[in-house]
Amino acid sequence: MSFLGHVVRFIVAALVLMVTSWIVPMFSVGGFWSALLLALVIALFGWIVEGLFGKRVTPFGRGIVGFLISALVIYVAQFFVGGVSVSVIGALLAALVIGLIDLFIPVATPYEAGRSNTSK
Repeated sequence: MSFLGHVVRFIVAALVLMVTSWIVPMFSVGGFWSALLLALVIALFGWIVEGLFGKRVTPFGRGIVGFLISALVIYVAQFFVGGVSVSVIGALLAALVIGLIDLFIPVATPYEAGRSNTSK
C-alpha cells in the first residue's frame, strides 16, 4: 500500500471512530484530530498484538477473541490519546459498531493486502 493509501485509510478510520462516538454511549472522541490519533494508536496496538500473539488473536481476526481484543485495544488506547473517554461497556459497544461498519466498508490491513498480492 502506498503512503497515500495509508493516509486515506487512517482518515477513513478517524471518520468511523467519530461516527461510532456519535452512536455509542460511553465512548466519546473530542474531535477529528483526536480520532485520527486514536486510529493511529489503535493500529499500532493491533500491530503489536499481532506480532506477539499471531493473526488469530488480533483485532483484525474474526470471532469472539478478536472482538474482545478489539474492545481491549480501544479501551487501553484512551490512556494514550487526549480527548478520548471510553468505559468498558463503551469499548465493547464501539468494537461491535466498528465491526459492523467494517462489514460495509472493509479496509484491508497492510499485512492482508501484501498476502493477497503474493497469492496471485
